[in-house]
Amino acid sequence: MDVDCAVYVRGVRQQDAVSLAEARAAPLYGGSFVWIDVYEPSSELMNELREEFHLHELAVEDVVRAHQRPKVEGYDSFHLVVFKTARLDAETNRVSFGELDILVGPGFVITVRHGGAHDPGRARARVEAHPELLKTGPASVVWALLDVVVDDYGPVVEAIEAEVEEIEQAVFADGRDLTERVYLAKQQINEVYRAIHPLLTPLEAIQRGAFPEMDPALARYFRDVADHVRRVQDEVTAEREQLVSVLEANLSLINVRQNVITAQQNQIVKQLTIVATVFLPLTFVTGFFGQNFAWLERHIDSLAMFVLLGLGGLVVPCLLLYAWFRQGGYLKPEGET
Repeated sequence: MDVDCAVYVRGVRQQDAVSLAEARAAPLYGGSFVWIDVYEPSSELMNELREEFHLHELAVEDVVRAHQRPKVEGYDSFHLVVFKTARLDAETNRVSFGELDILVGPGFVITVRHGGAHDPGRARARVEAHPELLKTGPASVVWALLDVVVDDYGPVVEAIEAEVEEIEQAVFADGRDLTERVYLAKQQINEVYRAIHPLLTPLEAIQRGAFPEMDPALARYFRDVADHVRRVQDEVTAEREQLVSVLEANLSLINVRQNVITAQQNQIVKQLTIVATVFLPLTFVTGFFGQNFAWLERHIDSLAMFVLLGLGGLVVPCLLLYAWFRQGGYLKPEGET
């Protein structure tokens, strides 16, 4: 469990690192606030923070358990903001998701990271590069965190787009069944969509002035983030539709290949049936003449009788079968009418 504390007074960080006790004792008024960042905290630590900053027990319970949907939930004196983070693993080329919970109120920001949530150092550097925003209060930290989270979705969406295009090419080139791969890609796209889409509602609420206590200068930065979120959502939606088309094409090609295989099997069965039909009367004739009847012994006593009765008994059924097959069209090539 990592704990990082920082105190900001009039847009300036007071020192590189402070203890949790020093952060609690910091002045919390005007544009001064404390930023406490923790990674997968224990229930004991969150209970201490709850008592110190007068947090609601339900909000603390949500933060400790994690696995919350992206949302902005208001309480009496603070807000709970939940983000879903996403990063692309370069080794496995898979998307890993994390959760970032933010408790923000007058004079404090508490960020709680779970799973693969991003390093807050980037957000800290981004907001500290704008001291005029830090002077507006803790909401500037929320903007910096959200801005970094949305930026991280860019490489993820690009990787998914490349995966969808690769699957689309493979469907028509390799002739393999890629249904499982398509569904895995679709699962990732749906997870990204579920992480991004809920962010639009609070961002649009900010643009409509739902938080009048927010400095107007900071509201413009949130509008910029909202534009990025909309663009990412449009890209994800387009990829979902493209993947649906790829899945339909993959299933259609599978049906075509199955029809070809079925036709080949039918042709093989047809050929085997013809062979069996030919050998059925021949087997009867040879079996009949292979018996030691007295009449056969008395009448087949010369080469002429052997040719007439023996071989003729084989040729005549063959000719009759040939005429029957020809008349019924069984000898025509597959597909010829």
